[in-house]
Amino acid sequence: MTSALVPKKKKKKWVSYSFLFILPSLLIYTLFVIGPTISSFYLSFTSWDGVSPEARYIGMANFEEIWNSERVHNALKNTILLTIALVILENVLALALAMLVDQVRWFKNFFRSIFYFPVLLSGLVMGFVWTIILNYNFGVLNRLLELAGLDSLKTDWLGNPDYALVSIILSTVWKSAGYYMIIYLAALQGVPPELNEAASIDGANKWQQFRHITFPLLAGAVTVCMMLSMIGSLKIFDQIAVMTDGGPGFATETLTYIVYKVGFGELRQGFGTAMALVLFLLILIVSIIQIKVLRRREVQL
Repeated sequence: MTSALVPKKKKKKWVSYSFLFILPSLLIYTLFVIGPTISSFYLSFTSWDGVSPEARYIGMANFEEIWNSERVHNALKNTILLTIALVILENVLALALAMLVDQVRWFKNFFRSIFYFPVLLSGLVMGFVWTIILNYNFGVLNRLLELAGLDSLKTDWLGNPDYALVSIILSTVWKSAGYYMIIYLAALQGVPPELNEAASIDGANKWQQFRHITFPLLAGAVTVCMMLSMIGSLKIFDQIAVMTDGGPGFATETLTYIVYKVGFGELRQGFGTAMALVLFLLILIVSIIQIKVLRRREVQL
């Protein structure tokens, strides 16, 4: 009986020791993630300014202001436009790059590295780089237009409300497309070349091979990339903070950025926390709907 009980005692002892190993990380995670998350539910019902020791309870006033605020409505519109444009452009460009690199016979790793390099830059660095490129007075883009004799096309790309959001979208696509390209490129390795060869013998052209063979087999990668792209687009912050600061006016202010501006710039932590909760629910709902739609599409393909 004694020999039979020894393994159980050792197992219990090991479990207790393993808990001690994860305890420091658990305490840090609780202090900086779980604790603030729980407190945010209470703060969203207060008018706390982020400085005062007391937070005055105001009920649903923050959420009523969110519902009626024109500024929030404008931020929601910008967020929707930004998300739709980024999800489409990032995935189309990433898939095109993946198909291109997959067909290259020489220097494949070189081209893969070149296209992936922008992903390694932080959002802040990327924002500074594109701010210099798009600067009206000494920017590279306007300088190239001058050299090409197209002075009439010069504009203040980040200072014009008509072009500021477009500039952020295109710069973000440049940074992120390489990340999704790697996912699509990995998925392309699972497409049997025999299928395309058989289709080619039967008379199918390149587009028909892609439409009826390659793309359906990439359905899983499409689901992953579109979901990641959508979540990243809804949370975009660094590029806006560096390139436009939400301006000109409120032309590039998104839901994520308005949380920061209101909470830290205007010292309305209660309202900012309520906005963060609304954004969290929005991302959760959209993600669930997107996953269900794309999973159903996978089955159909």
